[in-house]
Amino acid sequence: MKPTTEILVNISKNSSKNKDEIFTRLYRYMLRPDIYFIAYKNLYANKGASTQGVDNDTADGFSKEKVDLIIQALLDESYQPKPVRRKYIQKKGNNKKQRPLGIPTFTDKLVQEVLRMILEAVYEPIFSNNSYGFRPKRSCHTALNSIKKEFTGTIWFVEGDIKGCFDNINHHLLVNIIGRKIKDARLIKLVWKFLRAGYIEDWKYYTTYSGSPQGGIISPMLANIYLNELDKFAEKTAESFYKKQNRVHTKEYNKLSGMITSVRKQLKTATGQQKSDLLKKRKELKKQLRKTPCVSQTAKVMKYIRYADDFIIGIKGDKTDCERIKKQFADFISQELKMELSEEKTLITHSSQFARFLGYDIRVRRDNTVKPHGKHLQRTLNMKVELCIPFQDKIMPFLFNKSIIRQLKDGTLEPIARKYLYSCTDLEILTAFNAELRGICNYYALASNYNKLCYFAYFMEYSCLKTIVGKHKTTVRKIIGKYSHNGSWQIPYKTKKDIRYSKFADFMKCKKSTNFDEVIKDYAVIYASNRTTFDDRLSAKKCELCGKTNVSLEIHHINKIKNLKGKSFWEIIMIAKKRKTIAVCKECHYKIHNP
Repeated sequence: MKPTTEILVNISKNSSKNKDEIFTRLYRYMLRPDIYFIAYKNLYANKGASTQGVDNDTADGFSKEKVDLIIQALLDESYQPKPVRRKYIQKKGNNKKQRPLGIPTFTDKLVQEVLRMILEAVYEPIFSNNSYGFRPKRSCHTALNSIKKEFTGTIWFVEGDIKGCFDNINHHLLVNIIGRKIKDARLIKLVWKFLRAGYIEDWKYYTTYSGSPQGGIISPMLANIYLNELDKFAEKTAESFYKKQNRVHTKEYNKLSGMITSVRKQLKTATGQQKSDLLKKRKELKKQLRKTPCVSQTAKVMKYIRYADDFIIGIKGDKTDCERIKKQFADFISQELKMELSEEKTLITHSSQFARFLGYDIRVRRDNTVKPHGKHLQRTLNMKVELCIPFQDKIMPFLFNKSIIRQLKDGTLEPIARKYLYSCTDLEILTAFNAELRGICNYYALASNYNKLCYFAYFMEYSCLKTIVGKHKTTVRKIIGKYSHNGSWQIPYKTKKDIRYSKFADFMKCKKSTNFDEVIKDYAVIYASNRTTFDDRLSAKKCELCGKTNVSLEIHHINKIKNLKGKSFWEIIMIAKKRKTIAVCKECHYKIHNP
């Protein structure tokens, strides 16, 4: 039998070649066992694999028998997703508002992952190039890099935000949109079941009439399918808005060019003081010429980038064009998508001022500084997009919320010890600070004012030192002296071979080496192999703990290897193999949970 992954690759290629192709009989691929092992491989390493939904079902206990039960339920269409367990998480930058999170059972996650893989093979090739959220090989950085390249010369920004996007997806409209591309009643019915599964909050069941729960495996894919309609509308709007630039030079530019030509002719015969005066005049005229627009600004151009439910529009035009386009988007979102454009967050900003997108401040430079460019002088930075770090809105709140700094009475800031880390070892404290520092610095690697993070790095390093100092009740000087190594302070740790040292991260070396320009070009769903290690291990029918053969196996799963104490035999085996999973017989699995 041909592996399901190869079939998905072919589906993806067909979808890429023929954007209007209609797909049928996709549900049958959900009845193939091999795809569930791929799905489990994609899920088991996630932090949420051990998080329980409304029951005790987690990644622990996965087996071929479980896959067979799922397939049988899907085959006779008796499969019914369980309600998600709702919990709330704090919204970033807002201390009052909370975001609802829906946690499905692991079995539902497994089926959703298989469904997501099938939908991704169909839809990924036809999604807009202007969409970046929750897509393979696309990220915040690729979206920001696209803005740097495509928004050159933008006069106005329109910052867009859809109010409660995930919670307000219209189920009937979403199913209709999927039905245009996929003519498979059983697959559509399964999508409908997930949408209407409901949620449990405070032990009470609630029906879902709209929305797709954040936290579900399939929710980002469904949101992209839904918002792809907005992307297509944006492309049509940009096409109708476009007006070609008038290339006729302005009168002022022609006048200055003529004067420079005249001076150049006079220089051929001029000598002495006259030549010196003409050279000064030519220099002054060229300076004026570089400040004068070459052509009249008659072009009309619109650029659009979306990441999840946030989007930004760049417009070459006047403010009335921005207001008209904003209204067109608001009307389309309201009438066609049955959602609402947030008036509070949808702002029209002149590109000389900062607009906020994906945690960056974005503006277009007005810089007439002339630099050598080849044989000529050019204003290399003028009308180019600049990305900046919003220190006051992002970095400073982070430092205060994490108890890294405090403000004194005179307004100055000083680093302080994080007392809740006193129970950790010195190496763990350093590792925690380095992880946070690298995370912030990596994310803001595209910023033009990246060097200013030296102030942030200073606070992080001395807060780290003061935390270690507070733990040992000593002084910073003594700690630096104790851990001094090769000209800096470094904490030693033992490995099997030798002693190594961990030092505080250099923020200038924290920039990712990844090519942020990379955007996926081949939309085929590629997997490393057709057969997964889980398939091999379960098919071997040999318990990895007691060694019994020809027995049914289950996967024992743990969340983190470092949490194992190494007291039990099964813990020693997992630590030695450096694996979060072990294939064991039912008897051994029972003993693990009931020692």
